[in-house]
Amino acid sequence: MPIYILLSTLTSEGVECVVSDPSCLRETSMDIENLGVKVLDQYATLGQYDFVHIIDAPDNETVARVSMELVAHGHMKPLSLPAISMNDFISRLSLDRRP
Repeated sequence: MPIYILLSTLTSEGVECVVSDPSCLRETSMDIENLGVKVLDQYATLGQYDFVHIIDAPDNETVARVSMELVAHGHMKPLSLPAISMNDFISRLSLDRRP
């Protein structure tokens, strides 16, 4: 399955949730997986985004649904990015250079 990166920022409601019960962050992971994707890894980050989720999903439409569900919950605003492995990327570039 394709790999996607979800970058997210907390809303004010999300900040309240995390401050009052930090374990609510684990629930986000379960919510994401209940939507048909697999969470491969997660990181809390400093800077423009609060969290990075690396997910395995069947297609763009599923990731769009996951993003919309996260927005609907009101705790975070995600940005979804499809990811290409470096080996696949290099292979594709090599194929495009052949005459």
